[in-house]
Amino acid sequence: MRLTRAGEYAIRCIMYLSFKGKGKLVSKKEIAAKCAIPTHFLSKIAQELQKAKILEIKQGPRGGFVLTKDPSELTLLEVIEAIIGEIYLNDCIARPEMCEASNICAVHKVWQKARRELRNILDSVTFDELVKDPKCIPNFDREI
Repeated sequence: MRLTRAGEYAIRCIMYLSFKGKGKLVSKKEIAAKCAIPTHFLSKIAQELQKAKILEIKQGPRGGFVLTKDPSELTLLEVIEAIIGEIYLNDCIARPEMCEASNICAVHKVWQKARRELRNILDSVTFDELVKDPKCIPNFDREI
């Protein structure tokens, strides 16, 4: 599995909103500049994050994005899966009917275990933890 650019940008966006704090309105322009995300791509990502009830989009000249979840309750898994869907490492896990041997295949069990472990790791990391690490937010306090 390789994280998509949209997934990476979503993580950056939520990192920045977590840095600012739940409930704080932050302009799209500010997020795009601080996180190096093209504004048109940020708009698409924000729509998916809003559908997942992670952020709210405020329209208008003084609009922007508001983090609706507490960073201590928001995990990497939740943000990634809001953008790319549920994580599967292999088609035989996502669609077992596509593989004739999925019920008996030894590799199938390895894929299932790896998927479980990856999802558990991503689900164990909150954005609150991430923004407390100064190495994760090197550009967030610079002027734009």
